[in-house]
Amino acid sequence: MFIASYYFITLLPLLGLAVIGWLISLKNDNVTIVDSLWAIFFLFASVTNYMLDSFHSERAQVVLILVLIWSIRLSTYLYLRNRHKPEDHRYQLIRLRNEPHFKIKSIYIVFGLQACLAWFISLPLHVSLHSTSQLKIADYIGVSLWLIGMLFQTVGDFQLARFKDDLGNIDKVLASGLWRYTRHPNYFGESCIWFGYGLIAIGAGQWWTIISSFLMTYLLINITGARLLESDIAERRPDYKKYIQNTPQFFPWFPES
Repeated sequence: MFIASYYFITLLPLLGLAVIGWLISLKNDNVTIVDSLWAIFFLFASVTNYMLDSFHSERAQVVLILVLIWSIRLSTYLYLRNRHKPEDHRYQLIRLRNEPHFKIKSIYIVFGLQACLAWFISLPLHVSLHSTSQLKIADYIGVSLWLIGMLFQTVGDFQLARFKDDLGNIDKVLASGLWRYTRHPNYFGESCIWFGYGLIAIGAGQWWTIISSFLMTYLLINITGARLLESDIAERRPDYKKYIQNTPQFFPWFPES
């Protein structure tokens, strides 16, 4: 079920959260906090949708639990990773391109944009949370894919964090564990999670919302994820060029050597 009025209502708490994040960034002169807010945007949208209904189907309860687990884990990981560190180099480049007055501009260039993007991508969550039909095979496949994605994302993040904690690895490239089979197991996991949400929405009878899953994957590969990260990483880690030649960028596969 797609309830347009409810869908537009969910944008309001996301924009409110974006303003709070922006105010915090002004105090710290660092907009990297938006990374931690990204998953929380979806949690706010999901909780708002859930509260707007008096009846909650099994599908709605499952989706709310999945979003809660995913968003809390991801936002906590990113917060702990980024705290006490300078502004991420991605945002430093955005800052340079948008001076003067970036502090003011960042409310819409960074925070408002991500809030609106999260609102649009949350379409499969919206329809699933308002669905009243029984669970179908697509729901079970979706949950299974979500679990695979969560495994890739969680294990990949753990392996990367442990690798970075070793000061001897400052200029080295992580090419073991899940990172042996894909250069971005965390992004691949994120894509699986969103196709899981998309399949659950198909179970709710709203196949068209799968566009959000494709959009998220496109962003992960071409805009905010893999391509952006790899644009200058070879300059900082010389072994990365060889790593690119031997290891698939996104979809896991056996390395060439």
